[in-house]
Amino acid sequence: KASFQGTCRPHAPVRPSRGPPPPVVIMGLLVNSDQQSHDHDLSGGRTGTSREGARGPLGGARGYRERVYVPEHFQASAADVDALLHNAGLVDLISPVSGGGLVATALPMLYDGAVLQGHVARNNPHWMNAGSGPSLVIARGPDAYISPQWYATKGEHGRVVPTWNYVTAHVYGDLIVHDDVEWLREHVTRLTDVHEAARQQRDGTPPWAVTDAPPAYIDGQLRAIVGLELRITSIEAKVKLSQNRSQADQDGVVAGLGDDPVGRAMRRI
Repeated sequence: KASFQGTCRPHAPVRPSRGPPPPVVIMGLLVNSDQQSHDHDLSGGRTGTSREGARGPLGGARGYRERVYVPEHFQASAADVDALLHNAGLVDLISPVSGGGLVATALPMLYDGAVLQGHVARNNPHWMNAGSGPSLVIARGPDAYISPQWYATKGEHGRVVPTWNYVTAHVYGDLIVHDDVEWLREHVTRLTDVHEAARQQRDGTPPWAVTDAPPAYIDGQLRAIVGLELRITSIEAKVKLSQNRSQADQDGVVAGLGDDPVGRAMRRI
């Protein structure tokens, strides 16, 4: 469980943090124009395999192999990625396990443009697998079911099916462990301040601060967690908000969704 609490126990040596993070490359998959008019089925995307040698709109050297199917009209801009990762909240961290297999943890992480930082309970074995290979963070924005009843084209020819709109990013990188109390103190303070500020905007009550709790209590909590930092090497992002539909169909979806976060996102594009 990723929380600011847990039970302390002896642990294996940690991998130290070394040097500056590598540059980030944001990748996207360009597809042929004859693929761009297809509807997406209930799975949220047409089936297909990645291909090598493509170049996304935000860069990305030839020769990489993409792992996310992203038609051209669903490609994310740098601003889309920045907004999603700064406001992601809870994400899924997935890492390889030494000897085979995967380990996954849901946890809040903070993004600063080059790294994602979070923490887990010391009893969570996830951190012990840092260094076993590249890790993946999956961040999700708003999502919603899209009914064909909202499409203007339903009344014109009926050739429509349901789909799902969503915003997501797959962030790849090297996982670094931080077991330094002062690093952890700074991290949980920043994490708390960010989310307390957002909560204060919603309900108007004063924010809680780490310093509100007894220092000895906080020190004990810090000893019960381990910091994790994903040094980002690449990002693959997708913004699927009915961009492949006609303007009339998009207007129908926005009206059908009302004040849903996906509807608000569609109004901004």
